Amino acid sequence: MQNKGLVKLFAVLFGLVSLYQLSFTFKASQVENEAEEIAINKIPETEDDYRAMRSQEEADYLQSIATDTVYNLGIAKFTYNEVKQKAMNLGLDLKGGINVILQVSVKDILKGLANNTNDPVFNKALKDASELQKNSQNTYLQDFFTAFDKIKGDTKLASPDIFYTKELDGEIDGSMSDDEVKSIIETKIDESIVSAFEVLRKRIDEFGVTSPNIQRLGTSGRILVELPGVKDVERAKSLLQSTAQLEFWDAYKGEKFYQFLGQADAVLKDIVENETKTAEVESQDEEDAQDSEIDDLLGDSQTDSTAVDNNNNPLGKLIRGVGYQGGPIIAKFEIKDKETVLDYLNRDEVRALLPAEMRYTKFVFGKPEKNSELVDLYGLVGNREDTPPLSGAVVTDASNEFSPVGNKPEVSMQMNSKGAKIWEEMTGNAYQQGSQIAIVLDDVVYSAPGVTSGPIAGGRSSISGDFTLNEAIDLANVLRAGKLPASADIIQSEVVGPSLGQEAIDSGTTSFLIALALVLLWMIFYYGKAGAFADVAMLLNIVLIFGVLSGLGAVLTLPGIAGIVLTIGMSVDANVLIFERIREELAKGKGQIDSVKDGFSNALSSILDANITTGLTALILFVFGTGPIKGFATTLLIGILTSLFTAIFITRLLIDWHVDRGGKLDFATGITKNLFRNINIEFLKKRKTAYIISGVLIVLSLGSLFTNGLDQGVDFVGGRTYQVRFAQDISAEEITNLLSQPDVFGSADAKTFGDANQLKITTKYKVNESGSEVDEEIRRNLYDALVPHLEGISYEQFIDLNDENKQVGLLESYKVTPTIADDIKQASIWAILGSLIVVFLYILFRFKKWQYSLGAVAAVFHDVLIVLGVFSITYKFMPFNMEINQAFIAAILTVIGYSLNDTVVVFDRIREFFNEHTNWPFNRVVNSSLSSTLSRTLNTSLTTLVVLLAIFIFGGDSIRGFMFALIVGVVVGTYSSLFIATPVMYDTVSKSEEKKKKD
Repeated sequence: MQNKGLVKLFAVLFGLVSLYQLSFTFKASQVENEAEEIAINKIPETEDDYRAMRSQEEADYLQSIATDTVYNLGIAKFTYNEVKQKAMNLGLDLKGGINVILQVSVKDILKGLANNTNDPVFNKALKDASELQKNSQNTYLQDFFTAFDKIKGDTKLASPDIFYTKELDGEIDGSMSDDEVKSIIETKIDESIVSAFEVLRKRIDEFGVTSPNIQRLGTSGRILVELPGVKDVERAKSLLQSTAQLEFWDAYKGEKFYQFLGQADAVLKDIVENETKTAEVESQDEEDAQDSEIDDLLGDSQTDSTAVDNNNNPLGKLIRGVGYQGGPIIAKFEIKDKETVLDYLNRDEVRALLPAEMRYTKFVFGKPEKNSELVDLYGLVGNREDTPPLSGAVVTDASNEFSPVGNKPEVSMQMNSKGAKIWEEMTGNAYQQGSQIAIVLDDVVYSAPGVTSGPIAGGRSSISGDFTLNEAIDLANVLRAGKLPASADIIQSEVVGPSLGQEAIDSGTTSFLIALALVLLWMIFYYGKAGAFADVAMLLNIVLIFGVLSGLGAVLTLPGIAGIVLTIGMSVDANVLIFERIREELAKGKGQIDSVKDGFSNALSSILDANITTGLTALILFVFGTGPIKGFATTLLIGILTSLFTAIFITRLLIDWHVDRGGKLDFATGITKNLFRNINIEFLKKRKTAYIISGVLIVLSLGSLFTNGLDQGVDFVGGRTYQVRFAQDISAEEITNLLSQPDVFGSADAKTFGDANQLKITTKYKVNESGSEVDEEIRRNLYDALVPHLEGISYEQFIDLNDENKQVGLLESYKVTPTIADDIKQASIWAILGSLIVVFLYILFRFKKWQYSLGAVAAVFHDVLIVLGVFSITYKFMPFNMEINQAFIAAILTVIGYSLNDTVVVFDRIREFFNEHTNWPFNRVVNSSLSSTLSRTLNTSLTTLVVLLAIFIFGGDSIRGFMFALIVGVVVGTYSSLFIATPVMYDTVSKSEEKKKKD
């Protein structure tokens, strides 16, 4: 080998740089452990909400040392911020946290640009676009334009009732064509999404998360946010979804609506009865309790024709209390009834009962009371335009403070001069009339204070609302960052608790060490001292992989660990190819030095071709994948590159060093020395039998796929999935039946996930609805149904993901809306097809004959169909999760890469023999090539299988199905490279040669 000194220098420097990069990870972990200990010692478990307090204390401590030197290397010193920035990032599945895809509502932006027009064509186009989105790959804006063009008639986008508005004057005029307006609207939409992205980025920066990731996904208005390590998940979700639409409204006194409520119930009674056809019967106890509450509300007016008779009154029976006299609260309702109450109150027949001066009343609920299921209803002084007298746009600064009275957290705001003037007028009027001003954020009344000391000048005000410290901090942060230009709904989310993350680290580490030990021992067992040299190179390879990951700032996930372990198994392939070649040269009688030289040289072509084909599939996986799948692809790509370097150069250096010192290497042990020697199997004679076997397997697979189908996960069909752990073993069938009751979810599916006391529960209940209230309703329904099996834990304990030692309750949740599920499915199909096309072209380029490409792609199709068939046939009775999701697509692409790896090595030997033995018939060339590579094929496959089995047995539950797909793929891929790819290539080449002879 030339330039040994340069290779040694590069290897030493590469290794040192990798260790240097990894040292920051160890240091960051040490500092964070210290911060955790300080928080534990400072805040005892006897404190209320001690976990949140410890989390805040930990964050405060790390913030306080952010610019302090924590790592001193003598020649360089690093602050905690610098150390953290250079440390390896752990993904959600290892650290816990939240991963969401937010969909900024383009529909809301369009409404805003059109000034909330009532134009029927415009609004119908919006409605039609929403329907189109359910099965469309277009953006919402594209579907809106399509829908508008279909129904517009003579209506133009530039009409005064649509986009020719005061706000867009100067950019759009009435003479513009629709195409000209579309271009401007596209620009406006993009500007709004960029604005939303920046607002979210500022909020996340204020939130204080380490190593956050936020990025736009194409032009569809989707924004990916990853917050690893976040423990208070609900706080994070609220922070991301809050539009921060701050408004100030005058509020009516609650008693002004008492007579109206009685009249409303009289009207609603007939309406609801006609709609439902059945009268709801309440127990006598409930009726008596409600009668008492209504009596309190309406005094002794039961004899009045407008009074509420609580028997079967739709609205009255929902009331659970009233506010104080002279206050702004109309009544109290249960949180679960909010939507029903607003539906009743906003019906045209009901609103017509309001006095003329109150016709535009805006009914809004307040912030839920702490530790209560009740929420207050307010009536705000509305107007025809439904615009507040004062909006949050005037707020220039906000901060969290403590109130002078009671020392409770509140949010202080400063307004600009315009806002200060309007605020002074509003507070002056409220003072004179003795009324209240409601402070509304995202259609929720946070507080409705009265003004007791005259008009408030200067634009300084505060929001109080029985806040926790974190709530006040977050509210101040979102107000400072500014409002989102439109609502942002979570269309895909993954929430992982820290306890599950720690278990993933433990299982991942165990499987990694076991797999590594097995591979290291196997190489020594099979190749003796040469195997030990390969092991040294492999260990260096691991250091390099982790060093590069750390240096690139890549995120390490559980599939990423699987990718590294798989890389170890596949990296053995390069050493096996080299050692088998050297053994062939030694068998020819060559000296040791020449055998080593020729062995490395002859193996190089096969190594490069095999790794390039695998790398191409990994690259496609990286492009099309998201989250953990991208992490898997990243580690696989890095592993391929570092494996090539260590196998080709480091192993060579070690062998040359040993040989130059006079050492002898047999590249075998006493047991393995004569294995696979002088084998000459007539593989082609067995091809018809193989075709029959494969044909039967494919027919069975297709039959099952068409009849039994696949267990499609929420990635592909949409829905919500919850991973729940119970105190005792639990029957999945029993829980499925329980949750499928009409009063729970209507339909649900529970499967054992890992241990018998752990279930993965999936439901499509309200899959098209989003928002924190819907998520809360579903979690509450889930808890209420499961509570007999939860050892008496409270709802708060059930949903609490802050507990790092959680044994019972919710461990993880995952949500995908149907729209994005369809997009994921399409992307997955394109990923598989793309990989096949790319590989077909690469093999065509390398081997110059389309028959080689055809053989390789036929084998890949064969392997994929059989893997799908195995999953289709067995998913109903296998004791682990076999859902078809993004991870499964990663497995399929890895199977494609592995199958091609095997096939290319065989093809490379066929090409070599074809050029060397020009007088041999083609069938002899093929059989000899397959026989000569059999040792390498079986050795690599066995090693890879050992690695995969180690991960499958000792790895986490979340990747067991993923590993099973790879195991089946390796077995089928090894078979197909011998009995499908090569025979198909041989048959098509032979027919082509026969045709040439006839011509």
